[in-house]
Amino acid sequence: MNTDRRDFLKGTMWMGAVAALSGCATAAKSCGTGCMSGFAVAPIKKVRVGVVGLGMRGPGAVHRLASIPGVEVAALCDLFQDRVDAQQKWLANKGKPKARSYSGGEGYKALCESDLDLVYIATPWALHTPVALYAMEHGKHAAIEVPAAMYLDECWALVETAERTGRHCMQLENCCYGEVEMLTLNLVRQGKLGELVHGEGAYIHDLRELNYLDPKKGGYQGYWRLKWNAQHYGNPYPTHGLLPIMQAMDVNRGDCFDYLTCVSSAQIGMDAFAKLKFGEDSWEAKLHPKCGDMSTTVIRTVKGRTIMVQHDVTSARPYSRINLLSGTMGCLNDYPFRIALAAKPGDGAHGWMDAEQTAKLREECKHPLWKVAGALAQKMGGHGGMDFLMDLRLCYCLQNGLPLDMDVYDLASSCAVCELSERSALNRGNSVDVPDFTRGGWKTAKPLGIESVDLGKLGIFDVKKDDAQLNV
Repeated sequence: MNTDRRDFLKGTMWMGAVAALSGCATAAKSCGTGCMSGFAVAPIKKVRVGVVGLGMRGPGAVHRLASIPGVEVAALCDLFQDRVDAQQKWLANKGKPKARSYSGGEGYKALCESDLDLVYIATPWALHTPVALYAMEHGKHAAIEVPAAMYLDECWALVETAERTGRHCMQLENCCYGEVEMLTLNLVRQGKLGELVHGEGAYIHDLRELNYLDPKKGGYQGYWRLKWNAQHYGNPYPTHGLLPIMQAMDVNRGDCFDYLTCVSSAQIGMDAFAKLKFGEDSWEAKLHPKCGDMSTTVIRTVKGRTIMVQHDVTSARPYSRINLLSGTMGCLNDYPFRIALAAKPGDGAHGWMDAEQTAKLREECKHPLWKVAGALAQKMGGHGGMDFLMDLRLCYCLQNGLPLDMDVYDLASSCAVCELSERSALNRGNSVDVPDFTRGGWKTAKPLGIESVDLGKLGIFDVKKDDAQLNV
């Protein structure tokens, strides 16, 4: 890449301006409380989906959605026409109807204005909120890759637009549909962990190679993720570890975030990688990103629970989301997976269950969604099947007029950590209040239940693994 550091950093200017698109202040507005909690629309027999963003995540979404009965991928959009053409070819090869094609910088607007039910957004971070707002303003439900918003202004804009337009706005947090995360939720609902006190989640994943990879060779378009790391502190990617804990702790459905504090380590890993990979005189080595190697945020809820959320994409560490929940009767910890349970209230749990006990409990308490559709999801793919279960459940809820598992308040509360963690980290870890996006609605909203799908109602009876198509 022929560029110097000055030219590279010029490309980051769009990031700070994104929040202005919302025209929304961060103070709470007076449009009601809990408007979208438990919200549902009339059943949509055939869900027509438009997918925006066909780079890294979009193609997989097209393939999964097109394979769900009662769902049609009706429109495709990307900055580059060849990416659209590639997915059109895939649809044709699978015998699916041809989708409408849109491309270019504002092609998403024409897509949102067309005849669709749902806009599925898999663009770079900065475009998540603008596309979702435009979709809802034009009567479409919005499903947004993570994080759905990077700034508080964007969070409020999504909340208020969803409430005003009566459209779903869901963050596509696939980790809420992981087998362990859903097992954990089921254990919590059965009371096996007792009263929850503390949780820990993370996104620990060495992404240095991908961050610096030339976009022409499969890297992030325009180096957008590297640019964010170059300009920001705190935790820009909190939702994988955080949202499953929020569901288990009933955040926005019986409890609410109160305040958080964040500290970040020095940034060492990216500089070391860049010097070794590209040489000390390269623009990569001279970039010196601001984002620390390890960011640690601690959130306290109104009811006194605590949640630790970490972000580290620059260290030589194995992948981990931690997935820890601790209660008065026991603890579950992933990476590696292990459980400790007390025999009765008041007893201690001084050791982890052995392998046989753990396997037995894991099978007995498997979440019903994984019991019903887990094997199917693993065959269909997407991070071990959780991507497919997320899409399946989203479309099932739309088809049957049910509330979604994650609403716009969950989106806003989890994404607010992006800006608030940076504020705290820049202020020596001082605490920062977290807005109540429900405006008190959390006090009466019902907790997420143990939800599943009826495959027979979808007409699913078998699956062919070789071509990722369902037999219906």
